[in-house]
Amino acid sequence: MDEIYNEYSKFVYKYLLALTNNKDLSEELMQETFYSAIKNIKTFKNDSNIKTWLCKIAKNKWIDYLKRNHKYKNIDIYEISEFYFNNESFEDSYIDKDNLLNLYKKIFSLDDNSKNVVLLRVKSDFSFKEIGQILGKSESWARTTYYRAKLKLKEMIDNEEK
Repeated sequence: MDEIYNEYSKFVYKYLLALTNNKDLSEELMQETFYSAIKNIKTFKNDSNIKTWLCKIAKNKWIDYLKRNHKYKNIDIYEISEFYFNNESFEDSYIDKDNLLNLYKKIFSLDDNSKNVVLLRVKSDFSFKEIGQILGKSESWARTTYYRAKLKLKEMIDNEEK
């Protein structure tokens, strides 16, 4: 399990950070995720890869946290602006921090499914198959949702420039 932790802990942390927007909470939930994974390693089936399985556990830990606390902390865009997306065509023109911040605002204004797919794809570099598995949908659903979200973001950017 040490090898799994060493290989995937940073990845799971980044995934949780995308969900929580809170460094301390992400660290705590990551520890809970790996504790749960250790306890339940016998339930792991090879129908998905270990990374996807860990992200499902992490997402469930996040949902449990929200249920326990009966609240959802509003996302502070300024706090997460330090994290950059990898290069995708619609982000290429958003180089400086002000534009990046503006892009994040637009992403977080999307519906939950679109926002989650975009963040999982560009921040955590999940494949569409993995995104579908994490969200309990198909690969084609993830691909289509991402494509439509990109079109919506491009539309928002174009409307802003007018």
